[in-house]
Amino acid sequence: MGFPLLSLIVFTPAAGAAVLMFLRSDDAVRWTALGVTVLDLALCIAMLASFDTTTHEMQFTETHLWVPALGITYALGIDGISALFVFLTALLGWICVLASWVAIDRRVKEFMVSLLVMQALMLGVFCALDLFLFYVFWEAMLIPMYLIIGVWGGDGRVYAAIKFFLYTLAGSLLFLIGVIVLYFHGGKTFDILALTAQDLPFPVQSFLFFAFLVAFAVKVPMVPVHTWLPDAHVQAPTAGSIILAGVLLKMGAYGFLRFSLPMLPEASMHYSTLMLALSALAIVYGGLLALAQDDLKKLVAYSSISHMGFVTLGIFALNLRGLEGGILQMFNHGVTTGALFLFVGLIYERTHTRSIADYGGLMKVAPVYTAFLALFTLSSMALPGTNSFVGELLVLSGGFAANLAAGAAAVSGALLGAAYLLGMYRKVALGPASVGARFKIRDVNAREMVAILPLAVFVLWVGLYPKPFLNIIDASVKHLLAQVHGKGSGQ
Repeated sequence: MGFPLLSLIVFTPAAGAAVLMFLRSDDAVRWTALGVTVLDLALCIAMLASFDTTTHEMQFTETHLWVPALGITYALGIDGISALFVFLTALLGWICVLASWVAIDRRVKEFMVSLLVMQALMLGVFCALDLFLFYVFWEAMLIPMYLIIGVWGGDGRVYAAIKFFLYTLAGSLLFLIGVIVLYFHGGKTFDILALTAQDLPFPVQSFLFFAFLVAFAVKVPMVPVHTWLPDAHVQAPTAGSIILAGVLLKMGAYGFLRFSLPMLPEASMHYSTLMLALSALAIVYGGLLALAQDDLKKLVAYSSISHMGFVTLGIFALNLRGLEGGILQMFNHGVTTGALFLFVGLIYERTHTRSIADYGGLMKVAPVYTAFLALFTLSSMALPGTNSFVGELLVLSGGFAANLAAGAAAVSGALLGAAYLLGMYRKVALGPASVGARFKIRDVNAREMVAILPLAVFVLWVGLYPKPFLNIIDASVKHLLAQVHGKGSGQ
């Protein structure tokens, strides 16, 4: 109806950040930031309520000329693939504000401004239908994330922030080269839908595939370009870790879905075995690294590498079950791992240590905390009845259908996940009751419960009744597969 809903969703956080600049009280800054992020979530709920699940076409589209001489437009739109991630970004936004309520006690205004600007740019990435506009959002979000880590992080924050920036910048430069090549070979347009309709020669597809692969692999991150992630997670404040795990890692996988598969179908099919092998390597290697950790935050960080390996495995299985499982698992990982980083932050605020060896007997002094921690731990393990089980089952089914060895490696990664997650929970919650004597531990308060409960709801909702979520992505995934197998097979 011409209502610019997506523009409102994308720029409401940016407008809120501008308002924050004029506030003087830290409490006013916190409450205003919370109000803005809750409003953005409400807009996203309205978007999903009006979303047509029967079509793969882009919805809520907006198009305005921006730089006509170069064919650049301000174009927004979403389909079933991007809708879930727009909602996930808004869902985690206000949870990050609540997680920072006490943890961030200096330069509160600057932190909340960075957080809101970051949210606006991430939403822009998922909504952009112009490749140049996408690149602007993709590149600009490095700046607030760099500040969040480098200013409000731990003792090694400067090193972690620079490493994060250099890795992602290097990937972004290769992506820019790919964008320029695609522009000249795709009819001198940045229109993502028009570029998707092009039939590029295989040598061009191969070059673009590897240029995009490096850029997206850094974001996922895939082995061997993963080493920035543990440093960034360990040094970042809790909200930064939630954003990194919950949204930023999804952008690499989203790039494969939005660009590599539909625009480069022949190359995607040709190199799918390589991608399955890299995914299997990430699943097993990330699990082994997590198993060796004594730092609670590093354990969750390395588990992200393993879990995102399941996502890319599902994507490059190039079948319906694998793709739907991979996309659903992206959403699930944002919920579950975002929650685990929230729980690491909550206990760190109380003890100022992340060493698993320092904990023990938490169940006796913080029973509510440990009960919810158990739920998210079981979800991360993909226990039946939780969200991750649905996504992981679909990924494994699609993975075995595509490549038996990759499927077998994924199963071994799932077993490793059970080992390190159960080991962590046993030591932290059920071990000798030493933590109460060393630290003054209190259970979760009302503010923290408000942040925890929505995530717990989605763990159980997706786990017990995934149909609404699969309905959102189904039509778009089927259309994407038709594009890949149709053009990729030369039909």
